[in-house]
Amino acid sequence: MKDYLYILIIAAVVTYLLTPLVRLGAGAAKAQHEPRDRDVHVKPTPLLGGIAMYGGLAAGLLVADRLTYLQQAFPSSRTIEGLLLAGGLLVLIGAVDDRWGLGVIARLAGQIAAAGIIVWSGASLPWIPWPGSGTITLEPDLSYTLTILIIVATINAVNFIDGLDGLAAGVVAISALAYMVYSYVLTNSVGIPSESVPAVASAVLAGVCIGFLPHNFHPARIFMGDAGAYLLGLLLAYGPIQSTATLDYNILVNYSHGNPINRFPEILPLILPIAIWIIPYTDMLLAVFRRTWAGKSPFAADGQHLHHRLLNMGHSHRQSVLLMYLWAALFSGLVVGLSVLRLSLIWFALATLAAMAALLLATAPKLRPWHTARPGKRRRKRGTPVRSESQWTAATAVAAPGGGRRPGSHPIVRPARNAAPLAPPVPPVTPNHVTQAPVSAPVSTGPVAQGPLPPAPVKPPLSPPPLSSRPVPPPVPLAGPPWSSRPGQPPNWPPD
Repeated sequence: MKDYLYILIIAAVVTYLLTPLVRLGAGAAKAQHEPRDRDVHVKPTPLLGGIAMYGGLAAGLLVADRLTYLQQAFPSSRTIEGLLLAGGLLVLIGAVDDRWGLGVIARLAGQIAAAGIIVWSGASLPWIPWPGSGTITLEPDLSYTLTILIIVATINAVNFIDGLDGLAAGVVAISALAYMVYSYVLTNSVGIPSESVPAVASAVLAGVCIGFLPHNFHPARIFMGDAGAYLLGLLLAYGPIQSTATLDYNILVNYSHGNPINRFPEILPLILPIAIWIIPYTDMLLAVFRRTWAGKSPFAADGQHLHHRLLNMGHSHRQSVLLMYLWAALFSGLVVGLSVLRLSLIWFALATLAAMAALLLATAPKLRPWHTARPGKRRRKRGTPVRSESQWTAATAVAAPGGGRRPGSHPIVRPARNAAPLAPPVPPVTPNHVTQAPVSAPVSTGPVAQGPLPPAPVKPPLSPPPLSSRPVPPPVPLAGPPWSSRPGQPPNWPPD
């Protein structure tokens, strides 16, 4: 185990040291993620964190190739070469997509090409475990096709859950640690050196995630981007595929009964990958079904992922991420514990149900028996002024000196706090401004007018009287409550 831990530490340290340099380079190259409506961050954040992860991957694999214990573990020289080539291709495609953007077809073609490199290196699914009937043997063409399909699906599943700070790195790290423990126990029990390859890949995967998390946990200083998500998805799918390619199913079934790996050998190789992939695959399948049902493209982004739902339930950013960590640890640890621990099944089932019930209560507050409905909007205290962003506030009524409303009065308009000063009043119109047209003919005062009528005087346009000339009623006390204008009541009744 110390060799795997050594590889994990090397990958983590290299990734941790390279991440600040990559962050500076991403800022210089303007490879930043701008906030969108469905995002939870509010400021541009550098991308290209996958480049630092690839550096940790290369360091971990090169160190593993030099260890004496693992020199005979790799079945061929193509194993490390295939991982480095496929990972480098995905990081390159993801980096270009992070900086300039790529279409769906171009990204999908790059993912298929990387999966083809993995198949070329010797990792494929020659058989599938099936309960009751042993295994289902696959033809080479079908084996290669299914392997590529699983790798591409896992890459996109990890990319789908990369929506919160530290979510994808933490979930993948937990899954990788679980599979590393399983592969280590399987290698020591069965005695197949080639089974060390999945353990090495899982150790490297856990190392790069752990080294990247201090920079990516909320509040994140850098994002892994598509380059990092593609690389994590490739390594997460590689472990179970490589384990199946180098393991004889009959060894699990016919091995001694006291071997802990021989517990449920018919279903364990099948449910273990499902357990470590369940969170990203569940989120991806729900997203594809939801978008297809709505008539949209499966690749159309939305804000209805599992982590978005946790945020909508009222959990904070960190709480949502930690809850996803706990669910990943529950599913992964359940299957690994089933194969490693020699605990009675009844106690194992009770412990599992208790853990699931506790997580359900922690995840969904409405399921808690002590949960009460959140109270409505708090009522404003009496006498508390209403906050307003406008410059003017109007009273609903004008009070007379003895209480009540003065007939014919208008609401008093008072400037709010910090309001702009009033414009100077318009000068009043005096009789001196009135001009009359000259009279062209005398006007008779008799019963019958003699001669033409004089033209009517031209009246100037009316202008409002000055504010100083308007009758102003007595002011309403500012400290009084809204009901102080009711007739027959003093201004400050009832008292506060």
